Amino acid sequence: MITKSAKELIETWPLGFVASVDGEGRPNVSPKGTFVVLDDSTIAYADIRSPNTRANLAARPDVDVNFVDVLTRRGLHISGSARFVSRASEEYQMLRAPFSRRWSELEPQAEGLVLITVSACRPICTPAYDVGSEQDELRRHWMQHVQNVNIRHKSKEVAEC
Repeated sequence: MITKSAKELIETWPLGFVASVDGEGRPNVSPKGTFVVLDDSTIAYADIRSPNTRANLAARPDVDVNFVDVLTRRGLHISGSARFVSRASEEYQMLRAPFSRRWSELEPQAEGLVLITVSACRPICTPAYDVGSEQDELRRHWMQHVQNVNIRHKSKEVAEC
């Protein structure tokens, strides 16, 4: 079951790190930035330029996904079973609306959607909380860090994909 707070975290920080296993048993992690919560037990992302992850999930549908609020250092560890829904299918047409609304410029590039039926949704958090750090304190600290990084990189060129 995906809790209300878990849904809010995914909606706010939709970059999920998907862990899958290839055909030879090697683990793979790949960031996917278009996650949405479809219902209380299903999350999904648009499959854009992900042939290796899709092949892994076709062979072994078990998957783990981590989401992290980079400012508070709290997150989610979701486990489940994944399946690919092709863009050419009627099911895709029924499910595409949240992707079209949120990522209108990216959705046309999707080859399909990956639906994950959630079997476990567990919170994760930084050990900083164990030694007394407060959420607001961490948020201020990491917000300042992001601003400092932005200032340092403003004049530098960004690596091209």
